[in-house]
Amino acid sequence: MWRDRWLTLGIIGAALTCLACLTPVAVLALGAIGLGAWTGHLDAALLSLLVGFVALVVYRYWSARRTTP
Repeated sequence: MWRDRWLTLGIIGAALTCLACLTPVAVLALGAIGLGAWTGHLDAALLSLLVGFVALVVYRYWSARRTTP
């Protein structure tokens, strides 16, 4: 069984980003540390992170499947 750290990072990152997108935890956390003004731009940042992590997972899975005989 192979271990790919980038694939693992992508899966964990996508899961955490999805969790932050779907819950108001990010808004509460930013408000608690004094960065409440950033909540207006939170969707753009989180959605771009989610797309990036999903693209990383797809790329690493594709490259691992392609090199395996």
